[in-house]
Amino acid sequence: MNKAQLIDAIAAEAKLTKADAKRALDAFVKTTSKALKKGDRVALVGFGSFSVSARNSRTGRNPQTGKPITIKAKKVVKFKAGSELAKTVQ
Repeated sequence: MNKAQLIDAIAAEAKLTKADAKRALDAFVKTTSKALKKGDRVALVGFGSFSVSARNSRTGRNPQTGKPITIKAKKVVKFKAGSELAKTVQ
């Protein structure tokens, strides 16, 4: 499902216009991104939680040459599914 399809589905489920559904989705993404950037955790009970985790630098290999390279440390976003979502997907 792409963003346009998600907007259509939200609009139909919540009985909103597509424009309102797009604004709501954009607001969710923007607000969640800001919270994660600050290092906060975003939890939606039953659905799941988003968090930021630090990944240490490590040694890897260039697949073309086989030469060892250093992969920089960085922060990554993690999502852990909630119990209701996990049951729905099974």
